[in-house]
Amino acid sequence: MRKRFAFVIATAGLLAGSVTAGAHANTRGPAPAPASTKEGTVTAAQLLAKVQSCSQISSGKYRTDEETSATVPVCGANGAVFWKADMDVDCDGQVTSRCNEDTDPWFQDDTAFHQSDGKPLVADKLPYVVVPSPSSTWDYRQAGIKGGGVVAVIYNNKVEYAVVGDTGPNKIIGEASYATANALGIDPDPETGGAESGVTYILFKNSSVSPIENHDKAVSVGDGLAKQFVQNN
Repeated sequence: MRKRFAFVIATAGLLAGSVTAGAHANTRGPAPAPASTKEGTVTAAQLLAKVQSCSQISSGKYRTDEETSATVPVCGANGAVFWKADMDVDCDGQVTSRCNEDTDPWFQDDTAFHQSDGKPLVADKLPYVVVPSPSSTWDYRQAGIKGGGVVAVIYNNKVEYAVVGDTGPNKIIGEASYATANALGIDPDPETGGAESGVTYILFKNSSVSPIENHDKAVSVGDGLAKQFVQNN
């Protein structure tokens, strides 16, 4: 549920916290090794071929950051919705050595959706995607998208399956967890990392992974849904 502020505010925060920079570096720790560059059997090219055009279902468009103009629509497809945007890195959820208030100026110790034990998700372990909070622009719930739903995230010819794990600002789109970014070869640092463009998010309607924290199940379910998506679009 992290919300980015304007660069000048972030810069002021960095200057104010400069005396503890060494401590921040120590708490962050190295990023885990990226996961496989391809999950499942459906290729990035196969999926991208089906999202070349957009049938807009949102009543307006989203910004990718606070300071940008609204240019990103939510698009409809047979069995899915999708958008093409950037990727901001969400580190919200359980506190870890890589995701905490020292490593992430916007850190919040909760996520909109929780693990099977009731605890928040673990951003540096679980690939998850952030959806905009419901608004007059678009309500993910009315589109058949829900917490734990399966998402195919595509970047640089790589496919990573994730779940819908958090909600964000209702005017901004394009955000995923530390683990998602890392698996796709994107710098996962919540403060300085992310990708400025080129990320495609395909959210499969009426899908779910239970328990939400089971990434292997997200991959197996996602692969089956991706095959249907390619066949039906």
